[in-house]
Amino acid sequence: MKSSGLARRVAAFGATSAVLAAMVTGLAAAPAQAATTATAGTASTAGAKSTGKPSIAITTPKASVRNYEGSCPATVNFSATIGVKLKGKTTVAWRWLHGDGSKSKVQTKKVSGNGVKKINVRQSLTFKGNVKGWEALEVLGPKNVKSKKSYFSVTCEDKGNDDGGLREADYDKVSARAWAHPDEYVGPCTPGDKIDFTGVIRVNSPRWVHYRWILNGDVVDGGKVKVWNSRKVGFGFSPRSSHRGWAVLETLGRGATESNRVGYKVWCKGDGGHHETKVSVSTPTTGTNHNTCAVGANATISSNGRGRVEYVWSVNGKVVDSGSTYFGGAGSKSVELNEQSLSGDAAKGGTVSIAISGPNNRDSASQSYAACNKPEPGATSVKVSVSAVHDQSTCKDGKGSTINATATITVNGAAKNVVVQLWSEVGGFSKNVTLDFDKAGSQTVSYSLPAAGTNGIHAKATLAGGASDSSLATYGDHCPAAEKEALRAPDRVN
Repeated sequence: MKSSGLARRVAAFGATSAVLAAMVTGLAAAPAQAATTATAGTASTAGAKSTGKPSIAITTPKASVRNYEGSCPATVNFSATIGVKLKGKTTVAWRWLHGDGSKSKVQTKKVSGNGVKKINVRQSLTFKGNVKGWEALEVLGPKNVKSKKSYFSVTCEDKGNDDGGLREADYDKVSARAWAHPDEYVGPCTPGDKIDFTGVIRVNSPRWVHYRWILNGDVVDGGKVKVWNSRKVGFGFSPRSSHRGWAVLETLGRGATESNRVGYKVWCKGDGGHHETKVSVSTPTTGTNHNTCAVGANATISSNGRGRVEYVWSVNGKVVDSGSTYFGGAGSKSVELNEQSLSGDAAKGGTVSIAISGPNNRDSASQSYAACNKPEPGATSVKVSVSAVHDQSTCKDGKGSTINATATITVNGAAKNVVVQLWSEVGGFSKNVTLDFDKAGSQTVSYSLPAAGTNGIHAKATLAGGASDSSLATYGDHCPAAEKEALRAPDRVN
C-alpha cells in the first residue's frame, strides 16, 4: 500500500497526545473571562513557589480570517488568552497544536503577583495551497490544559494553476466515496499496515483534484491527483491500542466535498498487543560544573511496549528543555539535559526534574544538585622570608652550636607541589620540602642546623608554573657567657 509522507505520520496513531502536567512546578492559574474555555483538573506539583490550588483556563483560539478565499500564499493569525491565578511567582509553558499532528516549539513566560494574570499568545501561519484544518493551544505546566479546536479554511483562487483550463462551473461536480478494509481488526498490534482505507474520487470531466484524509479529526494524508473520470486514493496505518475510530476523504477547492464517514474497530489481542504500554523514568543523575557554574543531568526512560514518549526537563520549576523518543518495543533509553547556566539563588543549589508522558501513563522524578563552588584561583606569585635565631644555651668554648631558622612561604592563590629549598652558605646543610596550598595564604618551615663561624641561611620557593622567590638571613656566631646575640633582620634576595 502506498502512502505519502503525511500518511507515514499516521504510524504514530494511538501514541499519547497528552503533555506533561507536572512539567513545571509552582504554577497557579484561574479561568479566563471568556465564553469558551478549557479548565484543568487537579494536578500535583513539586517544589511549588506559589500557594493555594492553582488553576488555568484557555480561551478558544481565534483566527483573523476563519474562511479565507483569495490569492495565495495567505497568512492567518491566531490568538488566545491564558488565565493564571497565583500567589507569588511562577513560569507558564505552552505550545500550539496543529491539525496535521505537528506541534510548535514550547514557549515560556514568568508571571508574578496575586490574583488572575492573563497571558496573550499569538501565532501566524502562512499557507501556499488549499487547507482545511484547526489550531489549538496547550498549556504544559503546571497542569496539562488544552483549549477547544479552532477550525479554519484557506481556498486559493490564484490564476495559472494547473487545472487543465477547466471552467469554474466544472469544479462543482466532484464526488467521493470511501471504505475500510478490514473495518474490524482483532489480533496482535505489531508493526505493519493493519487497517487500509480506500477512496474513489469521481469528476464529470478531467481535472486536477486536491484531496486529504481525515482520521479521527486529524489530517493524516493528502495530495493532488489528475482525475479523468474516477481515481482511487488511499492510506493505511498500524493501530497501537484497542479503540474505535473513523475516517473521511475530503476534496478541496471549488466544488469541495467529502465522502461518507467510514467507521472501524480495533482490538489488540495476543502477543504484541500494546494497549497496556507503561512508561517510567529513573531518578535523574545531576552534576554541577564548578568551573562554569552550570548543572547537567541524565535519566533513563523505560517502556514495556511500543509508543512515543515525550519528556520535559525543568530546573527549579522552570522548563529548560523538552523532546521525545520512540520505542519500537520494550526497552530503555537514556536522555540527557545539557548543562544549564546557574545564577543568583540557583547557584546555591536546587532541583532538576524530568516529567514524561507515554501512550497510557505519565511519570516524573527529581533530584537535587550541588551548589556551584568555583575553585580558588591558581597562584601566580610566591614570596619567601627567612629568619634565624642563635641558640646560645648551647655555647661551649666561646662558640654557639645551634641555629634555629624559620622560612615563611606566601602564595596569592591555590598551588600544588610548591618546592621549598633550604641550605646554609657553609656547613653543608641542605633540605627540600614540598608544600600544597588550597587557597591563598602562608605556611612556615622550621629547621635547626649547626652554627660554624659567620654564616647565612637561605630559603627558596618555586611554583609549578615557574615563578619563584628567595630570601637570606645572616647571623653572627658570638657566644659570650652573659650576652644574647641580637641578629640582624633578614635581607631579601630575589
